[in-house]
Amino acid sequence: MDPLPAFFIVIICVTIVSTWFRISPFFILIGGALFFGLITGMTWDMVMEGIVDGVGKVFSAFGIIILCGAVITKLLQEQNQIQDIISDIRKVSKNPRIIAGFSGYLLSVPITCCITAYIMLHPILKTLEKDRNKCNILLYLAAAGSIISYALIYPTPVVIPLFTAFSAGMSPMFFNGVTIPLSLFLLGGTLLFFRFMYPDKKFVNIIRNSTEIPQCSASKCTCSVPGIHWRAWGPFIAIVLAIPVSVLFLRLSHTSMINFIMLAGAAVAIALSPSSIRNSGISLGAKHAGLIIFDICGAGALGYVIVKSGFAQSAVGHLTLLIPVILIPFILAALIETAQGSRVVTAVITGQVLSGSAIVHDISPLSLILLISAGSCMISYVTDPYFWLVQRTTGDDMKTVVMNYTIPIALAGVGILLVALVVEYLWN
Repeated sequence: MDPLPAFFIVIICVTIVSTWFRISPFFILIGGALFFGLITGMTWDMVMEGIVDGVGKVFSAFGIIILCGAVITKLLQEQNQIQDIISDIRKVSKNPRIIAGFSGYLLSVPITCCITAYIMLHPILKTLEKDRNKCNILLYLAAAGSIISYALIYPTPVVIPLFTAFSAGMSPMFFNGVTIPLSLFLLGGTLLFFRFMYPDKKFVNIIRNSTEIPQCSASKCTCSVPGIHWRAWGPFIAIVLAIPVSVLFLRLSHTSMINFIMLAGAAVAIALSPSSIRNSGISLGAKHAGLIIFDICGAGALGYVIVKSGFAQSAVGHLTLLIPVILIPFILAALIETAQGSRVVTAVITGQVLSGSAIVHDISPLSLILLISAGSCMISYVTDPYFWLVQRTTGDDMKTVVMNYTIPIALAGVGILLVALVVEYLWN
């Protein structure tokens, strides 16, 4: 079977199985990878090698990052330092939805990983609201905010390969001069989306109660201490300081830098933790990270088998016959994102597929990058590791995650697409 129709069949099957059976997404996605490989004519050996390679690549890319982020957050929780961080955040804004959205937006750029930013924010945001449903809205806003900046602002792992391939001498300052205001506008639109879907009257307790820091025992809580709680912020400060060190002095590659800065943050978190809670915090963090990593590895296995089947080349061949040239980068990126779930991989593969084609000469550099970024946001669904992370941390069913995660990000993608079309019109 041709990879394109096989792809849609597998996505439908994965959706049905995920909805009907409450089992680990890892096994569902591995099953999807097997099914896709076999119906597209791949041998058992090719499929299994693809699954192993996909799991290995994802684990090597995210294993250290996720483990370090989970350890940092668990150590902070064990010391009740989450309350300290909340008290500092409240000095900037008292609206928890704004706190959630902008925290995700701002943190994913220096951390250079939107998933890691969400993992760090997850336990902090959960202290803003005790009601589960209201708390989950904050988590969705943090996820959406982290993806918006991650897909648009240079230098993130999504933008770097696109900028390298298509910028044609364009200045990064000029690029961010367009994308930063655009991303802030989209973040504001996302906040309005949740305001419309969940009116203020349903969130009155969030607005009122978020100004009060959760109660904790006087022996452990330092919420009343004036000024900035530097000890609680120590791991995050270490992460930020490690960025220029890794770039200017160690001259690390981007992949190495991401892992280095997260190791630096985890090392500082461990060093600042009392010995009485150090081992328990590390153990809890490792357990939490393991659940997340294997779900993400399942998505990586499915995505790698799909891409290995020649899916991208088949999709380009069909698209050139059906749609205008201006939309091909957008549609191709959306298909690849749906196939394997990683926005970074989507950017790399789309850049590789299009870099040698005539499309590069037919579309302006800025529009081309925006079109691919828009496509990477369109279908954040079952092959998206972030989708499963949000589903696991919120505990919501598939339909709710689609409504509050997939759709807002898709709307942001539509916004980027419209801007790309306007830029192309003005450019010509």
